[in-house]
Amino acid sequence: MTALGFLYPGHSAEDDYPRIEMLIDSDVRLPVVHTDIGEDAHRVDALLRMGAPERLAAGVEELRLSGAEAVVWACTSGSFVFGWDGAHDQVRGLARAAGLPASSTSFAFAHAIRELGVRRVAVAATYPADVADHFATFLKAAGAEVLSVRGSGIITAAEVGTWGWDEVLAMARAGDHPDAEAVLLPDTALHTAAHVQGLEEALGKPVLTANQVTVWEALRLVDRRVNVPALGALFTKQPLIQV
Repeated sequence: MTALGFLYPGHSAEDDYPRIEMLIDSDVRLPVVHTDIGEDAHRVDALLRMGAPERLAAGVEELRLSGAEAVVWACTSGSFVFGWDGAHDQVRGLARAAGLPASSTSFAFAHAIRELGVRRVAVAATYPADVADHFATFLKAAGAEVLSVRGSGIITAAEVGTWGWDEVLAMARAGDHPDAEAVLLPDTALHTAAHVQGLEEALGKPVLTANQVTVWEALRLVDRRVNVPALGALFTKQPLIQV
């Protein structure tokens, strides 16, 4: 059995993880430990506090006891707001605290883009415009060409967690760009595990969503690959190793 640990801020769309575990349908387990979200606000100052080292370290022992072989900070905004270098520092600190390979959702997006072999992307975000722009800056540092960025102005993760298929599809369509090779939806508070395949069919291109890429990143850290078409193009890249 492979156990992959996730530090997830608060409670919004954490049920995506057992759903993804069920879709993988293998010997992979995805334990989630909740961190203190502090102030629920997509605002830079609040996000910097949410991603502070002491808040991440607080959940590490529980993940170790779960048998996790790697840990991912399952929060996009609470990592990219630190900038490219600061996000690296955040992950290094998490790895030291956990004694495990570590990453974050922001780096998951950067690595997933490379895995798909795409460079030109569009961002469809739940965040206010200024926070969405921080994500675009992070992606550019990773080598992506960000063709468009659309924020939705949603302040709280709690509100994002109430969105269903209709809202997710509308946001993805509104944020798409005709020249984009992939569309990115960067909020782990957004329920997307059930929607990735439908989004790709609707947009006609790969779609990367926060909880999807977070799980893929954890698998990457332990050198595992699974073939799960329901989780989109990212989970069907060759060569396939079905486990």
